[in-house]
Amino acid sequence: MSALKIKKGATSHSAYNLRPNYSDTIEQHTLAVLVENEPGVLARVIGLFSGRGYNIDSLTVAEVDHLGHRSRITIVTSGTPQIIEQIKAQLGRIVDVHKVNDLTVEGPSVERELALFKVSGKGENRIEAVRLADIFRANVVDSTLESFIFEITGTPEKIDAFAELMQPLGLQEIARTGVAALSRGAV
Repeated sequence: MSALKIKKGATSHSAYNLRPNYSDTIEQHTLAVLVENEPGVLARVIGLFSGRGYNIDSLTVAEVDHLGHRSRITIVTSGTPQIIEQIKAQLGRIVDVHKVNDLTVEGPSVERELALFKVSGKGENRIEAVRLADIFRANVVDSTLESFIFEITGTPEKIDAFAELMQPLGLQEIARTGVAALSRGAV
């Protein structure tokens, strides 16, 4: 008598679901976390990420309710769906956290980032930098005979594309704010 050679999850006729119910694809999620504006809260939130080896792609924090003494932390992070769910659950357990929203799965949202670019150049490179800035709707906020500082607002992809095009034209420095995001529509 020979042993049955059944591959795991190979048939839909099985009485058991042998297929894994999780995904191993890495996804990027934007989390909006409403917290008490107290000393040490940000350190606890960031400690959750660093203690478990999770990466933060973008982080912005600002007070949003002065009277209620609350701040909003916007975190862009990457991971498998299971890791993202674990992050949300662990954030929700932190005492000073009032609410955790995953803007990526809760519906349409608006994400913007502000960046400053210092570009040095002369001649044709200088002219081309101003042309590209105009196309990207970037503003010149400072100008010297040797350089420009451009201010640009948009999606992180737009900021990345602008940086890539400015590189050969004399890009010297970049300062980025990180992502600010809100869900669209009614609350």
